[in-house]
Amino acid sequence: MVTPIIQPATQSLYDQDYYLWLRTTINQIRTGQFSAVDLDNLLEELEGMGRREKRTIKSLLIKLLEHLLKLKCWDTERERNQGHWKGEIRIFRRQIKDELKDSPSLKPYILEIFDECYQEARKEASDRTQLIIDIFPLIPIGSLEQILDENWFPQYIDHVQE
Repeated sequence: MVTPIIQPATQSLYDQDYYLWLRTTINQIRTGQFSAVDLDNLLEELEGMGRREKRTIKSLLIKLLEHLLKLKCWDTERERNQGHWKGEIRIFRRQIKDELKDSPSLKPYILEIFDECYQEARKEASDRTQLIIDIFPLIPIGSLEQILDENWFPQYIDHVQE
């Protein structure tokens, strides 16, 4: 015999079945049933969407910068991996461009986080390459405009000649 699952009386549709809550909320708004809308959870979801947009931009920018740093500084792997890195760079640039096209108001945000993202990218590049972090320039290797320019790639640094 199967024992039925008893849901607490206080559990909302949002907690029980997110997709059904979403479809119900959309239908309520479309049909003008505004008083029936679960406003608390709707506001929470909308705020969460804004945070996700920002996290997506930040993550893509860090990945883009990491690959640009590897292309510029990781001499022992450059010949074998530069094609892959350039492909990844193009993908990250396109994804950032698409995000900014959908949400142009995030353009000031990307400028705001640029230096922080660059420093995070240095750490990640160091971790992934197993090179000391000092190999990667402390000052950004290009302006934000250059970093996002689909035709710009940094010049290789020969650490032996420095």
